[in-house]
Amino acid sequence: MKIPARLKPLAEDGLIDEVLRPLKSGKEADVFVVRCGDEKRCAKVFKEANVRSFKQAAQYQEGRNVRNSRRARAMNKRTRYGQKEQEKEWLNAEVDALYRLSAAGVRVPRPHGFVDGVLLMELIIDSGGNVAPRLDAMKLSAEQAREYHSRIIAEIVRMLAAGLIHGDLSEFNVLVDNAGPVIIDLPQAVNAAANNSAAMMLVRDVDRMKHYFGRFAPELLKTEYGKEMWSRYASGNLDTERPLTGAYQPSSQDVNLDELMGIIDAAREEEKERLERISEEASGEPGDY
Repeated sequence: MKIPARLKPLAEDGLIDEVLRPLKSGKEADVFVVRCGDEKRCAKVFKEANVRSFKQAAQYQEGRNVRNSRRARAMNKRTRYGQKEQEKEWLNAEVDALYRLSAAGVRVPRPHGFVDGVLLMELIIDSGGNVAPRLDAMKLSAEQAREYHSRIIAEIVRMLAAGLIHGDLSEFNVLVDNAGPVIIDLPQAVNAAANNSAAMMLVRDVDRMKHYFGRFAPELLKTEYGKEMWSRYASGNLDTERPLTGAYQPSSQDVNLDELMGIIDAAREEEKERLERISEEASGEPGDY
């Protein structure tokens, strides 16, 4: 196919040899399957700020470090320059998160570069070489649901141990290849230690996974991995090698327990509203990135 204008610089620099086909067109980005030598990859072309809508950007950006003080001041003042710099920081967040999580052993698409608002990364495929299915499009047995849920919980723990929370994790941004779940779509990843909404976002991510897999294995609905995970993290006792139990017993040593319980209640109310909306709307396209 003809090379889209935004991908021409990558082709001219030899990062892309051929654009094979479009994969997805969304509000935030257009994604293409590309050939790089003998390997297929995907190119995520982020749209300009005026034609896309990231949800609650300010909430997600809280706690992100801006190295340049001039840029930070401009971003706070919301000048035209500051808005452009804020846009760059937002786009760089997914790239930084992918590199950081890949290094931590989290199953995310491997990044291969970020040029002029285009993220080049691993294409997650199935055994037939096709784009791996999205989790929401799959019908699972109870055994599969328990296995995938366990793997997702382990990935969330690894993310948290690396200092990040996905922030918008659901069945719609998890792909499943031959080796299991792969977490995608990370522009809203948040700093677990510096964002005041971190606990709420973590619990929301975990609860969304619980409710999805609980459709196939109802016993998972009784688990409390989100509370347990945050309690361990807040007290400095989170260990990727130490299994979670799924049970949460508050103790006098827990950090800000009353605040945590309020956060969890708010997150669950939001999740209830989200599930009600999903039941009224058609699900998205498979193969999301």
